Amino acid sequence: MEKVRLGIIGVGNMGTGHAENILAGLCPEIVITAAADRRESRREWAEKHLPEAKIFHEGADLIAAGVCDAVLIAVPHYQHPTLAMDAFRHGLHVMVEKPAGVYTLQVRETMAEADRHPELTFGMMFNQRTNCIYRKLKEMIDGGELGQIKRMSWLITDWYRTQFYYDSEAWRATWAGEGGGVLLNQCPHQLDLLQWLCGLPVKVHAHCHEGKWHDIEVEDDVTAYLEFENGATGVFVTTTGDAPGTNRLEISGTRGKAVCEGDALTFWRNETDEREWCVTCKEGFKKPAYEKIAVETDGLNPQHPAVLNAFAAHILRGEPLVADGREGIRGLMLSNAMHLSAWLGKEVTLPIDEQLFYDLLMEKCKTSRHKEDRDVTISTEGSY
Repeated sequence: MEKVRLGIIGVGNMGTGHAENILAGLCPEIVITAAADRRESRREWAEKHLPEAKIFHEGADLIAAGVCDAVLIAVPHYQHPTLAMDAFRHGLHVMVEKPAGVYTLQVRETMAEADRHPELTFGMMFNQRTNCIYRKLKEMIDGGELGQIKRMSWLITDWYRTQFYYDSEAWRATWAGEGGGVLLNQCPHQLDLLQWLCGLPVKVHAHCHEGKWHDIEVEDDVTAYLEFENGATGVFVTTTGDAPGTNRLEISGTRGKAVCEGDALTFWRNETDEREWCVTCKEGFKKPAYEKIAVETDGLNPQHPAVLNAFAAHILRGEPLVADGREGIRGLMLSNAMHLSAWLGKEVTLPIDEQLFYDLLMEKCKTSRHKEDRDVTISTEGSY
């Protein structure tokens, strides 16, 4: 195999972006041989722009057709695990758009199916892991430069969305169609990065405001308090209702603090570990001396094409993935924990009661609103 024959299931907002990246030559080891979408307008787009590809109405039909080696799943969230498992059973490699699913019980089924096919590649579209800022911060934390993590805070309020966005598709911003709001649609990236950098917390207490800034039934404003196994604490704040918004991550450790903001990584490095300083310093107010450093990175932020290129390289030569699909359950566990805490009005521990979360979600789905599909496709360029 010289190139991976890829089928794209869902050529809406994200699927179209992936197709355009491949057509632009950004993924030289991938060729699109199939596409599927339930909307006629998107099938017509695919027929025009992907003349060599076979076009299908249903993802299941694409999977069964034998015209590709791998699939990229970019459809509404509830379908991610179902289609992924179907693809594995047909001997296809799988790349899943975030999130891995809506609830962890379903994603565990995907993982079990993937494990039954170890010869197949399973990837997750966690494109933010390719950002040089987060890659460098991960390197610093793993290398011990921050010492023991004591505190983290992430203010991620620049995921602004208009009412038009939420009204653009029938499934969007409903419990039955999407399964959640900002935590499940926009913030899987940050929730993944949070656990990738700091590990999963052991306790979560969250407040999720549903329809606070938009006419929607799911959450669009969230504030969560986190506790980690080593005693570190954290705060996570996000919304789709602030403009211009902020994206600021601060992680404080015993050796200093690191701040990611505005495409820059800054490190305040203590000359002495704070825990050592605290018990040896003979003055009451004096802080350890520190050096402020503008951290250099490689400057690369290749995003979605890099994830797909690594996916192809893993299939063709066994090279590392950006993110294994099995890792998707970790950020989803954190998302589910925030929802569950808000619904119960109390702190929850991780791993959560997954059956309870599912039962409460299904109760919300029973009263979920029905919306008419406006057949709108929005370019995602520059939105991540």
